[in-house]
Amino acid sequence: MARYTGPVCRLCRREKMKLFLKGAKCDSMKCPIERRPYPPGEHGRTRLRSKDSEYLVQLREKQKARRIYGLMEKQFRNLYKEATRQRGVTGENLLRMLELRLDNVVYRAGWGASRAQARQLVRHGHIDVNGRRVTIPSYQARQGDVISLRDRAKQMIVVRHNIDTLDRAVPPWLEVGGEGAQVTVRDLPLREHIDVPVREQLIVELYSK
Repeated sequence: MARYTGPVCRLCRREKMKLFLKGAKCDSMKCPIERRPYPPGEHGRTRLRSKDSEYLVQLREKQKARRIYGLMEKQFRNLYKEATRQRGVTGENLLRMLELRLDNVVYRAGWGASRAQARQLVRHGHIDVNGRRVTIPSYQARQGDVISLRDRAKQMIVVRHNIDTLDRAVPPWLEVGGEGAQVTVRDLPLREHIDVPVREQLIVELYSK
């Protein structure tokens, strides 16, 4: 499975905003964007004064969405192609499919401090879907699916700490049960329930060229 292995705080600085890729660190003063709120690299400061072109604005929006959800370019493009084949608004279809990825559902449930940590929980076999273990982070959850922690995962210190301390509201399209160790996909997520700072129409415009 291809994945980005470089410094993730650098990605936040490139997008000039917090993407919350490091869990608790993003809410503290240790976050690099608090001290260096400009893009990385030799010309990072000068980029703040340059005027962005239409293409660059669209590209940055696509890169932002891709980095928030932790996808490589090929994965993201394939997801976009699938979104174009579905009925409805392509941009909203894309965000809905990103939200329904199993690693994102685990993150939304509050079991992972970040999407990267949630992805690791899935890859290590700590998550059940409808009673069966699933180890594929890109698995698309469906309406009615019951996603739960396996018995061993319920005893893990990091998972218990996340459940007890993370101040993150569970979205209305998920229903929590099992003392926080189980969620049910009650409805498909609507655009107003997706709080990522992404303008999906710009992504559609970029890929439509």
